[in-house]
Amino acid sequence: MKPGDTERKPWIVGVSGASGTPYAAAVLRALLAAGESVDLVVSRASRLTILDETGIAFRDAHWQEDLREWLGRGADGKPGTFEVPVDDVRYWAAGDMAAGPSSGSYATKGMLIVPASTACVAGVALGLSKDLLQRSASVTLKEGRQLVVCVRETPLNGQTLKHLVTLDEAGAVVLPASPAFYAGATHIQDLVDFVAGRTLDAAGVPHRLYRRWKGELGGGSAPSGD
Repeated sequence: MKPGDTERKPWIVGVSGASGTPYAAAVLRALLAAGESVDLVVSRASRLTILDETGIAFRDAHWQEDLREWLGRGADGKPGTFEVPVDDVRYWAAGDMAAGPSSGSYATKGMLIVPASTACVAGVALGLSKDLLQRSASVTLKEGRQLVVCVRETPLNGQTLKHLVTLDEAGAVVLPASPAFYAGATHIQDLVDFVAGRTLDAAGVPHRLYRRWKGELGGGSAPSGD
């Protein structure tokens, strides 16, 4: 569906300043592969993290070019690992408080914050709406839409745990970025894809990012029949 289509109903993906930009890239790739429309909000702090973890300077004026390069990289940083069309991504600057996602009348399926920093968690839990990412999350909650918060921090102090409980009580899904090893991971991308897949599971978006548990010990090391 084209960005200008009046029937368009996207998922908002918010990328905060926590380490873990490969998680965001994997989620974005999988959403687009599933035929979903995406509204992307990249916080100012996350630009520094993207630059540090990938070497890519994410720029408002050249966001399509920079996004295509970012999503094309694997978790190991190798360029050209994936080829991802970004035609059905709409980008909103983090400082644009008049953007579509800032209003409840702007139709969306919900929002995924991946990765979510503790500062982002606090801002959403307290309803600060200091930027478009936090405002979009607040709108998602008040409209009763799905909000998945993929928190990426360790250890967690008591105040952050209280904020996460607040989000849970408000209806959000709190999903720590905790890779599992039963799916037979042999590469860093497999671990990243597991977290991305669980994030999409929480949103109800179909994907084939990881091998699901089938109740058989050692199944993760067996050759895949998928």
